[in-house]
Amino acid sequence: MSLFKLHAPFPPAGDQPKAIETLVKNRPGISTLLGVTGSGKTYTIANVIAKQDKPVLILSPNKTLAAQLYEEFSLFFPENKVGYFVSYYDYYQPESYLPAQDIYIAKETKINSEIERLRIESAASLVNRRDTIIIASVSCIYSLGNPEDYKNLSMKLNLGQEISRQELLQQLVFIQYNRNDIEKSSGSFSVTGNTVEVILPYQKEKLRIEVFGNKIEGLSWISKQDNKILTELDNTLIFPAKYFVTTKDKKEAAIKSIKRELDWWAPQLKNPIYQERIKARVNHDLEMLQETGFCTGIENYSSHFDGRLPGSQPYCLLDYFGEDFLLVVDESHIAIPQLGGMYAGDKARKKSLIDFGFRLPSAADNRPLKFQEIEKYFNDVIFVSATTS
Repeated sequence: MSLFKLHAPFPPAGDQPKAIETLVKNRPGISTLLGVTGSGKTYTIANVIAKQDKPVLILSPNKTLAAQLYEEFSLFFPENKVGYFVSYYDYYQPESYLPAQDIYIAKETKINSEIERLRIESAASLVNRRDTIIIASVSCIYSLGNPEDYKNLSMKLNLGQEISRQELLQQLVFIQYNRNDIEKSSGSFSVTGNTVEVILPYQKEKLRIEVFGNKIEGLSWISKQDNKILTELDNTLIFPAKYFVTTKDKKEAAIKSIKRELDWWAPQLKNPIYQERIKARVNHDLEMLQETGFCTGIENYSSHFDGRLPGSQPYCLLDYFGEDFLLVVDESHIAIPQLGGMYAGDKARKKSLIDFGFRLPSAADNRPLKFQEIEKYFNDVIFVSATTS
């Protein structure tokens, strides 16, 4: 039985019934849908999804098309979870170094908070429910945190659960929520007496937790605007505020591993300036990791937290789907070349940062997937293209 319930105002027509039948019959496998455009293409794929019992990733070559698909699939599947995962930067200047001019360019970004919420909501949905359709741009092949850590470190709260207020606050801080009783921002929580209010980065409503004695006496979703109770809860699940979270044991192991890499790499840099530069940066990051469990640019140390060997494949959004999911590559004649070229561009930029003492060699493992790594996910895939050649 399908996980998805399609809300369609009209039945398939023309060539659509035959195309739908063929695509459904060929699952799982590799299929193509050629020569269809616009809403007709979307409706055909929606009918195929309606007969599936696994999560779905629809990969789009750009944010504009992804936004259009997100709107259409949200209308087709209002009873299921439709997520949106694209780059959350309104402006993005990556960290880089230009040796010829001796110019270091720090990473500079302007993040769209609503798109950030939708991205985190997508990851949370994938680890929490199977009836999920994610509309993503090619940015989904960039490195993310370990999906198992992300899932295992989520907080399960139940009405009547025994937990002290102090324990609750400590757990929230551990999964990267920040206490802020003045400015109410995404990924923060505030405390008033026995009441804790959490602004989850993937939720439009705030979560209110009322703790009396050592027991949870109230759980509810409340409005961010007027604090009015919207829904009272028996239980809930709080996912980490950031993708890069890990256990205490893994954090300590990562810190030791980063220190070892620094001790090995710094002497290999010929210029003393480069040696001091990398020592200063990494030691500062290690202090932050030790104190808070997080540092700016933590993704550059992701291989240490994951325990991955140098050069090995990083985790990305595709790993949040599990082993069995349907992949739809929209406008594949554009998307596939994009996927193939992303790794080379990232590698060239990272090389200068590493060679001149701005990053450790392991930073190169925070990267997009190579195309041969992406192909491993082509177990059940539909390539869609408006062209017929």
